[in-house]
Amino acid sequence: MERDDTHRVPEATTRRLSLYLRVLIDLEAAGEKTVSSRGIADLCRLNPAQVRKDLSRFGGFGQRGVGYEVSELRTVVATLLGVDSESRVVIVGAGNLGQALADYPGFHGGGFEIVALFDVRDEVVGTRSRGGHPVHHAEELERIVQREDVRIGMVAVPAPQAAGVVRRLVASGVRGIVNFAPVRPDVPDGIAIRNVDLKVELESLSFFLRGLE
Repeated sequence: MERDDTHRVPEATTRRLSLYLRVLIDLEAAGEKTVSSRGIADLCRLNPAQVRKDLSRFGGFGQRGVGYEVSELRTVVATLLGVDSESRVVIVGAGNLGQALADYPGFHGGGFEIVALFDVRDEVVGTRSRGGHPVHHAEELERIVQREDVRIGMVAVPAPQAAGVVRRLVASGVRGIVNFAPVRPDVPDGIAIRNVDLKVELESLSFFLRGLE
């Protein structure tokens, strides 16, 4: 399999790969052996040409008139996304959002393992989320990240604390960060960060809704 430098692959492409993987997992579970680019496209609500273009970035897959072998393509896409083996994840902030993220069922068996949550509040430190994930004191962050070989950190703390949490995660050896605080912390080269501002998403949706009224 020929693979492009991941830094040259547009983020929109990686997002579509995630959609393809979900579809392929469902098809495999249903016992399907092959699927066409149109079949994938219809399930993802995309254009078949877009599916073929995305997959061709990483090598030649499928056969004309036959399509793609579902199990083989699922393995390839999972490998491309780096979820062919589990990545360990910690969540900093054990409030409502942090707890909801920890217990999100989509993470289970999807290439991610939630190791622990961290907080500073006495009333939550030492407890567990509804799904059984332990909540440690934030002072333990570096030790547990290094001990558990954590690759990804999720930041679910108030905006004033986010930059400091991101710095600690980076210093601990975390390579990827998903930040839910409404700020955009700086990170050094070699660290991947995704900033998810839920209010911005709602405002964008509200803007488009105005055009439908």
